[in-house]
Amino acid sequence: MRRSLTAICAGAMLAAGFSTIAGRHAAASDNVLRVCLDEDLPPASVHRRGKDGSGFDVLLAQALAKELQRPLAIQWFESKLDEDSSPELEANALLSDGRCALLGGYPLTQDSLVVPGAKTAKLPDFDGATRDDHRRRVTLGVLAPSRPYVYSALTVVLGSKVRDRHIKDLGDLAGLKIGIESGTFADAILMNFGKGRLIDQITHLVPGRDDLFGALERGELDATLVDMRRLDAWRARHPDSQLGASGYYYPIGANRAYVALAGDAALIGAVNKALSALEANGTIEQLARTAGLTYLKPREPIVLGDVLQQILQK
Repeated sequence: MRRSLTAICAGAMLAAGFSTIAGRHAAASDNVLRVCLDEDLPPASVHRRGKDGSGFDVLLAQALAKELQRPLAIQWFESKLDEDSSPELEANALLSDGRCALLGGYPLTQDSLVVPGAKTAKLPDFDGATRDDHRRRVTLGVLAPSRPYVYSALTVVLGSKVRDRHIKDLGDLAGLKIGIESGTFADAILMNFGKGRLIDQITHLVPGRDDLFGALERGELDATLVDMRRLDAWRARHPDSQLGASGYYYPIGANRAYVALAGDAALIGAVNKALSALEANGTIEQLARTAGLTYLKPREPIVLGDVLQQILQK
């Protein structure tokens, strides 16, 4: 459930500069708004060495800093896609270590906001990390979210041969060759749908190794269920793509927000006020459009509950 459960118009506002944090525990008195962002989540946030960052969350962080009348610094980090890593503990470690005051794009789920069961955790790899940073453990705090600013949903993507097929629910995938990445939220959904009625149609692929979207383009697979963000990213890299967006969104998804340490109540309050203003004047939706991210407005429930139980009840 990593990334599946794991986005100021262009112009002067986009010219607001940002830098990378260098050094540990930057002084709070410098008034810089320090935001942690994942370096490889296009089109939400992207950073390549020697280049400025880009993406929806970068534009939103710039707009937020402008609204708060504070300079911005982005701390880029790398989130590993493996069974040993915990995005929740890594986020907590970055905040607890003073690498940033806010972490963007955080999924608001019941499990991601509980008091951590571990007292310490290792930091993820981050821009500027030293050898000692890779070894040490950080004493963890408790996370508190801002109001959500975007909704992440799983969508059915159709391959080139069936791109015009009408999909109103998962039952319409009957008879299609379905590709799904093993161990993901989408995998659990499709394997359990209709008490297993789609199992014989499913081909499992290894996340990060197998070419899911390429197989869909070549017609080797007919359909998949993925985060809409990933289809946006694929289309940005392949403008001639023949994949079809079905328009169907699975009814269980997660809002995304900023998280801070619970003790930063004043910061969270200020961020909430700024996000409210940016949503009201249409800035957040415009920034998503500028970045090539399909914008879905946050919705109830604000915090997603027991996901597995909800899947099994479908």
